[in-house]
Amino acid sequence: MNRKTAFAITIILFVTAVVTFLLVRAPDRRRITEKPNDWFFSQRAFPYQDINHEKYFQGLKQAKTLRRAGLASAQRWTLAGPTNIGGRITDLEMSPTSFDTIYAGAASGGVLRSSDGGQTWVHVFDEALSLSIGDIALDPSSSKTLYVGTGEVNGGGGSLTYGGFGLYRSRDAGETWQHLGLAETRFIGRVAIHPEDPERIYVAAMGNLFSSNQDRGLYRSSDGGQSWQQVLFLNDSTGCVDVTLNPNSPDIIYAAMWERIRRPERRSYGGPGCGIYRSIDGGESWTELTNGIPNNSSQVGRIGISISNSDPDVLYAIYADNVGFFEGVYKSEDGGDTWTRTNDGTLRTRSIYSSFGWWFGNIRVDPNDPDIAYAMGLPVYKTINGGGSWSQVFLGVHVDQHALYIHPQNSDFVITGNDGGVYKSSNGGSSWQKFPNLPITQFYTCEIDEQVPERLYGGTQDNGTNRTLTGGLDDWHRINGGDGFYVLVDPEDNRFVYAESQYGVLRRSINGGSSFSSATSGISIFEPANWNTPVVFNPGNSKSLYYGTDHLYKSVDRARSWQKISPELAEQDSPGNLVFGTTTTIVVAPSDTSVIYAGTDDGNVWIGRDNGAKWTNISGALPRRWITRVAVDPGDAEIAYVTISGYRENSFLPHIFRTTDAGNTWQDISSNLPETPLNDVIIDPDDPSILYVASDVGVFVSRASGDYWEPLGEGLPNVPVVDLDLHNPTRTLVAATYGRSMYKISIGDVSGVRAGKLESRPEDFVLQQNYPNPFNDATVIRYRLVQATTIRIEIFDVTGRSVVKLVDGPTAVGSYQVSWNGRDRQGRAVASGLYIYRLVTPERIEARRMVLAK
Repeated sequence: MNRKTAFAITIILFVTAVVTFLLVRAPDRRRITEKPNDWFFSQRAFPYQDINHEKYFQGLKQAKTLRRAGLASAQRWTLAGPTNIGGRITDLEMSPTSFDTIYAGAASGGVLRSSDGGQTWVHVFDEALSLSIGDIALDPSSSKTLYVGTGEVNGGGGSLTYGGFGLYRSRDAGETWQHLGLAETRFIGRVAIHPEDPERIYVAAMGNLFSSNQDRGLYRSSDGGQSWQQVLFLNDSTGCVDVTLNPNSPDIIYAAMWERIRRPERRSYGGPGCGIYRSIDGGESWTELTNGIPNNSSQVGRIGISISNSDPDVLYAIYADNVGFFEGVYKSEDGGDTWTRTNDGTLRTRSIYSSFGWWFGNIRVDPNDPDIAYAMGLPVYKTINGGGSWSQVFLGVHVDQHALYIHPQNSDFVITGNDGGVYKSSNGGSSWQKFPNLPITQFYTCEIDEQVPERLYGGTQDNGTNRTLTGGLDDWHRINGGDGFYVLVDPEDNRFVYAESQYGVLRRSINGGSSFSSATSGISIFEPANWNTPVVFNPGNSKSLYYGTDHLYKSVDRARSWQKISPELAEQDSPGNLVFGTTTTIVVAPSDTSVIYAGTDDGNVWIGRDNGAKWTNISGALPRRWITRVAVDPGDAEIAYVTISGYRENSFLPHIFRTTDAGNTWQDISSNLPETPLNDVIIDPDDPSILYVASDVGVFVSRASGDYWEPLGEGLPNVPVVDLDLHNPTRTLVAATYGRSMYKISIGDVSGVRAGKLESRPEDFVLQQNYPNPFNDATVIRYRLVQATTIRIEIFDVTGRSVVKLVDGPTAVGSYQVSWNGRDRQGRAVASGLYIYRLVTPERIEARRMVLAK
């Protein structure tokens, strides 16, 4: 063999090895293309560069009004778990005089309080509009007074979909709350209270992370939050992410500034605006600290800062660069005048930040010893010699550290919070135990085992795919790693389980989920796959599955192999990274499995006929928004529903549409739904006129194909509901929430269908359509009572606000009518538009629509 031949063979072998590597390691290629915050943010912002925060605020208020108006059906949601998996913690605080009182802030799940050292927890912040938590602070002069800054400040993760609504205060340990303003600051990194003057409060605010704005910087109140002054502002791209006060001279303040911006075409995690500033006059004037620390450089990223309570001349600062790599830990021993980089070779070697330091950014000093400090990144590192050396502690806890509290009465007592929950150590981090009772898991999906409905499955943010085999709250366990997404259990043979991690890395189990193997043979690694790649069963044959990239694939052998069955369904034709150019939802018509519908992230809906041989774009007049779900009527393949994400800029934006002719025409059926993104729709198989939708502000039900909507049940936390699953034999609906684990509800009373059998509704009354409709001066509502009962007839506007009660009290059997003259309870004429009239008895509720046209 000559040298040329040998070289050629070597090249062939090398290329073959590379191709093989790519085929095997395709998940790695896809994993680095986008970040999870892009997925959550992009679908709600598309096709604009930002989310319309005001419309989200209005949607929250609409949902709250509907619930307060008593429109919610009588059923109650109950927690389905897990409590033992946990979720992302953004801050932790404890009473400095007690080891029993702990407060935990969840990234998108609110604030929890324990009064018994973590044995039990209660949610104490659920009445707030935003349950995204940035920081918790206790008043040094009153352990029952606490502050909550809303809006998680970490630069990634799904909870950044929505910012917060400013600062809240409780004076009774979280029982009641007062809003203190700063609603436009969106993301609050730290709150600090003057130790001698509790009326003086400092708030580090990042403003809107995804656009330039003036609401960034450090804010100060001198009157307990009644008014605010922006005392440190650099520019419209730089916010304040951390602040700390000198405990002995609290007019000395240190603020860490972070330049952070995201555009459709680029993202930046740092810049010249990043730096540490000091004020010695309570915030009136500021000086940037530059001696020995990175400053005025485009390479600087997020900074965290902490001061020693026992020796306030000692400060520690932790730096990332503008990409997210670890830059160093710096220490000052003269109040910030000069800084030196600590001996952080161990930190750098162990890659404390990996490549996403914008996700972390916190460092804490022992309140009793200035030589002891904890640096937080993927793991926790500790120094006991003032930064001379560092070693890893809390070995084995979940990665991604965001919060840490060292108890001032015992420095060995430390609690840490990360993406997996809260952990406690009584020996400075040498050993630890997890608090296994926090229902704050961020779910992407949910699944019920059709054969054994006690078994619930779900994909989660940073906690893999989990399940319970018993239906218990605290016995969930992981069956697949990464971020968990679609998980399917074969409805006919539950030995076959399919679990997916980010970007469509699909695996299959043939032993009920005990072990998994790869299930993407035949799917091109060079096609884009969504962060949450859809994979579904053929409802007529569970051996057959469908999977979506920018094309559609079909398997007929339980995902052992796949064949492409569609043309390209999506194109990334928007600027920058607003969309992925992928399929987002797939459904096969139950009544005719040769008909397939698919939706994409660039606003297209397709129908495939003849098992995918013929495809037609049926988007028509649908708004160009991210398609979240398509559902097909169980008895008619021509009837379908589409839900969309996103917000309007000007005119009203419906979020659910119905077609009765396979997409040739579409009807808006949003009716009185809050104007927020919808994430899923389920058609009741026993009564297809009943629809259930999951939204960013709760779950709603329509009993008339979308003519009118009610909140479904009570007791569901105010967090986005991203997926639903229905087990029809037991009439159980399960909801996956992004931040508060899973909930379930019995829907037997919604349609009269209970546990697999149809029960006719008792005809205790008949409510007729008003006449005339539309009307101008007046209209008549007729109704008939079959049995004597107490009734109420009430009229609501489309926001759920009660306009007037027409009847309220005991009524005998008989036929009746009541008129309405288009005036409210004060006798004032109301505006033209859609109104809802509702007849309520102790047994049931019925509502109809009418239109006032002046």
